[in-house]
Amino acid sequence: MNHYSNVGATMIMKADLFAFAAHTGASQVRKYTADPYIIHPRAVARLVQGVPGHDYRQVVLALLHDTVEDTGISLDDIESLFGEAMREDVEALTNCGKEMGNRKTRFEINLKRIAAAPNSVKTVKVADLIDNTSTIVQHDPNFAVVYLKEKKELLERALRGADEVLWQRAWSQCCTSMIELEAGA
Repeated sequence: MNHYSNVGATMIMKADLFAFAAHTGASQVRKYTADPYIIHPRAVARLVQGVPGHDYRQVVLALLHDTVEDTGISLDDIESLFGEAMREDVEALTNCGKEMGNRKTRFEINLKRIAAAPNSVKTVKVADLIDNTSTIVQHDPNFAVVYLKEKKELLERALRGADEVLWQRAWSQCCTSMIELEAGA
């Protein structure tokens, strides 16, 4: 069981409520299952909580990581409620918009941003990849081929320095899923 300071526990509860309200308010659901979207950030937060030595800020980031990308929440909103450092961390995990170019161009922009982020933020990104992979592989095998190639490249080029156990889990999941998809093709 994780023991956080009162400040940490309060910030985690605040982030959970905020993320729930943001995703629910945007009528966002999981793409393939139509489950309430909050299931994903909460799953990412649980993965982060399993990392020895994690900080409550990483749990808060896990809960908030998709709010700017997927809802009407701005980075200014994040900063006003959670501080400048959390704004920077959320920004590192927020994919750029489609106006920035084609998928390959956007991938490189996002890769460079996360590569420059602190290792604590990279750990949250690895947890995000782990949680997203099973859903994508199960429900969209055609897109999963593209996703897994990008995930592997992100792990190799940008996410070294993340928690090693989570990184290895993500790498193994990626390689196993690629083999399974190739075998099923």
